[in-house]
Amino acid sequence: MKQYRSYIFDLYGTLVDIRTDETDIKLWQHMSLFYGYHGAQYEAEELYRDYLVLVQGKEKALKQEHSVQYAHEAYPEIPIEEVFRELYEKKGVSADQPLVLHTGQMFRVCSTRYIRLYAHAKELLRALREAGRGVYLLSNAQRIFTEYELNYLGIHDLFDGILISSDCGCKKPDGRFFRLLTEKYGVAPEESLMIGNDADTDIAGARQAGMDSFYIHSAISPGNQAGMAAETLRADYVMKKMNLRALKDRLLATEL
Repeated sequence: MKQYRSYIFDLYGTLVDIRTDETDIKLWQHMSLFYGYHGAQYEAEELYRDYLVLVQGKEKALKQEHSVQYAHEAYPEIPIEEVFRELYEKKGVSADQPLVLHTGQMFRVCSTRYIRLYAHAKELLRALREAGRGVYLLSNAQRIFTEYELNYLGIHDLFDGILISSDCGCKKPDGRFFRLLTEKYGVAPEESLMIGNDADTDIAGARQAGMDSFYIHSAISPGNQAGMAAETLRADYVMKKMNLRALKDRLLATEL
């Protein structure tokens, strides 16, 4: 396969295997107790309902704003901490930034069933950097969750650059998100390969940004993409079964 100077990775479902459930009533029971500890009294069902209303309202408003500013490029990403803050304010509580951060992390911990690296993820990232390639992360995620998870998993320092969608107000497949990464880190799209597990975000976004792409099917990939041919996925390369050791060998098969 063609060799590239820069490799841009998706995170969840590509390097990290994770399961979360944000609909579990036990999560919202724990969250209502946490809010109550800080003076904001909610019933679990009320808290869940108000959370959804705030998220949907903020996403709709940001999408409308982006539709005016950026035409068809309207894939908004809200900073979720704004929602946690406003949930306190609805009950007359002024929450400072540390409390908002801890509330978000409580939410993430209680909604996570498990989180772990796929086998050979660190080996892959280290091998690419040792070979002199640029290694970057482009993730649809929330910084208040993801930054801590990267540190927990021990891979934060294995990237030459990290871009998280909640910092940027947009997410994959929005072409602006890709351009923010290439401009910030001086990455040439034509010399870059996007590696991800979702054809609708990673692969479509890379194509729009002028990058080649490598689709890896994982357990977190959308189910309808499992049996798609490379032509349908519109990816330059396809791996139908998660195997990061095999991916490393393919990416480093020849010298630049």
